[in-house]
Amino acid sequence: MNAADTNEPQARGTQRAPLREHVATAVRRYIRDLDGCNAENLYDIALRELEIPLFVEVLNHCEGNQSRAAAMLGIHRATLRRKLRDYGIL
Repeated sequence: MNAADTNEPQARGTQRAPLREHVATAVRRYIRDLDGCNAENLYDIALRELEIPLFVEVLNHCEGNQSRAAAMLGIHRATLRRKLRDYGIL
């Protein structure tokens, strides 16, 4: 387990891989696992698969406070509430 998986601060002098690298790795793995099968709506699938855990983790971090979570995400609270409802998180 590394510092990114815990609430512990990261040691000085070490750098975390940018989130985009983790996303790129996951997308490559997903495409590889398709094993030649076509995928449709990959954008919608990827957006949903990113947004759900993002919203859950930010809400957990903000102790369920939707206003703080929306501010942290940079979206309006009404948008967050709608997406939470759409995803069945509320």
